Amino acid sequence: MGPPSREMNDCRKAVKEDCEQLLSRYKKTDSVRFQVFCNIWKESKFEQIFYGTLQHEKRRFSRLLLETAYNYFLPPFSFQIRVGGLYLLYSLFHCQNASPPEQIRVALKDWEDVKKFEKDALNAKHSDVVFIFRQLTFHKAFHFTAMPTLLKFDKKRKFEGSVLSEEFMERASRPQELINIELLEELSNVHDIYEKMKVSVASASEQPPSSVDLIRKDLVPQLRGTVMDFYKWQQRRKEGGGDEDEDSGEGTSSQQDCSRRANLVASIKSKAYGTAAEASKSRRHRQVQVDFTSSVFGPAKPPGRIRIVKPSLKARTNESLDITSDLSEDAPTSTHTSVLTTLDSAPEEKPKQQRRFKL
Repeated sequence: MGPPSREMNDCRKAVKEDCEQLLSRYKKTDSVRFQVFCNIWKESKFEQIFYGTLQHEKRRFSRLLLETAYNYFLPPFSFQIRVGGLYLLYSLFHCQNASPPEQIRVALKDWEDVKKFEKDALNAKHSDVVFIFRQLTFHKAFHFTAMPTLLKFDKKRKFEGSVLSEEFMERASRPQELINIELLEELSNVHDIYEKMKVSVASASEQPPSSVDLIRKDLVPQLRGTVMDFYKWQQRRKEGGGDEDEDSGEGTSSQQDCSRRANLVASIKSKAYGTAAEASKSRRHRQVQVDFTSSVFGPAKPPGRIRIVKPSLKARTNESLDITSDLSEDAPTSTHTSVLTTLDSAPEEKPKQQRRFKL
């Protein structure tokens, strides 16, 4: 099994677009029936996708199609898109022209999600979804592997991150998943027991505690009503885009405020750290003036701790030599040899006169 050709990698994007177009048409029907999917399949003539495939490319192309369709069978896509992905896998598996037929690679980490999907379809009484899934299992269409994609030894391959279509994504339904019927019944029973214990404690004492009045009588109905209101709000927001536009406008304005505030803070910091700190009196002779706005230093660096660099011994020596050379330029150019051999500061000595004494 050789490496995939360049043409096979180029058609991966086209195959994904075709699958998304088919699933988009299926999503508009708001149905999970297999008959509806079959009608869309026949109208699109999707089985002709295998036509024109070369003999040595049939298995690779079938594997590419099954791998692309398998991605829509897993979370985080909505239940209807996952049903459409299952129907697409079933149709492609039976319409492929590879012999023996290419199997659907299923990673072990994804099998738990697949079984949960089957359980949800069985609880919702979608018998056609359960039937199609069990038909694939009966025909041994699934090939259980450790990794979802085929790996090759010493093969450098550049993987492109797949962009998930927001149209197929499922809305956040965490409150509906947490607050179910079983939880509400259990919470109601615990709440009744807690209320009875509070009342019994209050009746035993002469003065009833004030905490008895804090018990909410309608806790469970109010919790259920809040979840239902949230679900209805989600549906209204999904159908009409008015609220989303308002939220997006508020989000844009808040982002602009944050960016404006960040720029202001950055400018204040740059002004604070852009000036060299004044040194103490004992070290002022070592202070070095730094001009950060000069073009010599290049682009401005982010504000940070400013380090005052003391000039090296070589730099100080060169500076003193430059001063000496400047003084020597002002001196006269003609110099006599006698001037070099005599000392200007020494006065001319006169012979001492001996004092004579009279006899």
